[in-house]
Amino acid sequence: MGMSGKLYIVPTPVGNLEDMTFRAVSVLKKADLILAEDTRTSSVLLKHYDIHGRLESHHKFNEHKTVSMIKDRILDGLNVALVSDAGTPGISDPGFLLVRTCVQEGIEVETLPGATAFVPALVSSGYPCDRFCFEGFLPVKKGRQTRLSELADETRTMVFYESPYRLVKTLEQFAEFFGPERGCSVAREISKVHEEHRRGTLSEVAAWYAEHEPKGEIVIIVEGKEPQKKSRGRYGCDEADTDR
Repeated sequence: MGMSGKLYIVPTPVGNLEDMTFRAVSVLKKADLILAEDTRTSSVLLKHYDIHGRLESHHKFNEHKTVSMIKDRILDGLNVALVSDAGTPGISDPGFLLVRTCVQEGIEVETLPGATAFVPALVSSGYPCDRFCFEGFLPVKKGRQTRLSELADETRTMVFYESPYRLVKTLEQFAEFFGPERGCSVAREISKVHEEHRRGTLSEVAAWYAEHEPKGEIVIIVEGKEPQKKSRGRYGCDEADTDR
């Protein structure tokens, strides 16, 4: 058996084409095969950077079928690069299954650092980003309420992805579960010309977007719940506030 190839995970710009790294371009130029979430979207990027590699589709609707074929091709010596439409594959995008399969097969996986929408949204929000929890897209129907009630007591800054069509409804639900006064920052069109960060309480931001129809990719950052204050006990030891 010959030398096995390698799987490269290559982040692509979330907005501005200049967010591509030199290394990402170089890896894509050398790859034997490029797997793209949407070949039409990726063709634009590849053409811009004069990359002429072979392109095949790998998206959430076919990834269960294609994973083992791709694994076999890498084991046969092919160097494969995976890209998503925008950002880092695997983060709320196809990629996890392929990475897991390659790791289990002992195939080397090299993930390049690069664009990811939630990092600029989180850092620009002004909420603590030393500790945070990434929730991505919440379940649309089943399990959504359960997840929201679990998160109501989360003290870390929370990060969500949402579609513009559901933004207002989601912010209103957040206000209902986390309290209307909880702070949030909605980032839209990260790294594009019309990038916008709208900050305020959940009820304020929900009201704003009810009046101004949102467009584009959206990241919602929600302030964590304030941890309960501790009171000093009679003997000088800390006692947590209790509702008894």
